[in-house]
Amino acid sequence: MTRLRFGTFLAPFHVPGQNPTLALQRDLEFVTHLDRLGYDEAWIGEHHSAGSEIIASPEIFIAAAAERTRNIKLGTGVTSIAYHNPLWVADRMVMLDHLTRGRTMLGVGPGSLPTDSAMIGLNPTDTRELLDVNLDIIMRLLAGESVTQQTKTHNLIDAQLQLRPFTDPRFDIAVAAVASPTGPRLAGRHGTGLLSIGATLTQDGFDALAHHWSVVEERAAHFGQPTPDRSGWRLVGLMHIAETKEQAYRDVEFGIVPWFNYFQKVAAFPQMDVGDSTDIKGMIDFVNEAGIGAIGTVEDARAQVQRLWDQSNGGFGCMLLMGHDWANPEATKRSYELIAQQVFPHFQGQAESTLAAKKRALDTREEHAATQLAAVDHMTAKYEKELAEKG
Repeated sequence: MTRLRFGTFLAPFHVPGQNPTLALQRDLEFVTHLDRLGYDEAWIGEHHSAGSEIIASPEIFIAAAAERTRNIKLGTGVTSIAYHNPLWVADRMVMLDHLTRGRTMLGVGPGSLPTDSAMIGLNPTDTRELLDVNLDIIMRLLAGESVTQQTKTHNLIDAQLQLRPFTDPRFDIAVAAVASPTGPRLAGRHGTGLLSIGATLTQDGFDALAHHWSVVEERAAHFGQPTPDRSGWRLVGLMHIAETKEQAYRDVEFGIVPWFNYFQKVAAFPQMDVGDSTDIKGMIDFVNEAGIGAIGTVEDARAQVQRLWDQSNGGFGCMLLMGHDWANPEATKRSYELIAQQVFPHFQGQAESTLAAKKRALDTREEHAATQLAAVDHMTAKYEKELAEKG
């Protein structure tokens, strides 16, 4: 197994009514915490309505986070490119690539909240059509082309970038996908990575994993792109981990109900319908038994990652844990710490060597213990002989 990267997909989801200044500060501190733990990536969402996902500009957040971190890569997860002039999207990302010295990534999608696009006169069909158009323009600009093109929302006239990316030839780009083949088709056509947000959020998303990568490969071959590298495939999933299952269940009592209510009643995500919106045990069982995530111990986390790996039919590059406020901030940080300590090694080639070293020591303990005792006896006898000879 190749080294699997780990990261977070931070929408974020905060309960409306709380202090947004402190919530944003907590998000920044959380990314800093992940950097210290050795997480590879953090993807930051863009939303403009509904009161829970309160980061309007992932680029601004990334600029702030970059100054607080050292190694973690920072991506827009995702930039809703249908909302923007594609020239300025590309220009801002190139600037971030320079400011972060190559730690920037661009995730693109149509936008997930209809309440966002409605404010600028676009419907979900418009945003999906614009995703295709605007991504094509962005890729051409990043390749150094001059673009003249009229879109539904913007008119570009001899548009071009005045800076080349810091990263050669360009920073990582990934297209969002849930269950339909739209994202995989675009990823294959443009030679980008794939961000499978629906990998575990829906049964359809899970079932479609292997098929999605096949679509990426087929489209890449059709458009003459290089063979896609699975390291550019990122899967998003849900977890909360504690030392015991009982502790994990107690932890999520803090915030799992408003999280489910947001998806069922505000964001209108019917796949999250668990019936009784106050049944915490039912929500926990839904997450664990439907396979959309893991609430429990590190063993449960490892099993969930392995399940996704097997379902992908060949592996993927990065496991992104969806950010949520199921637990309080300290318990959430502890969950990510446990995953870093006890899940990372099993998927990054670090567990086997220490386990093998322990086994070798156990297998040879009696022999080494005997030689150790013999050495003590030898040195004791040697000293006694010296005393006797001294008289």
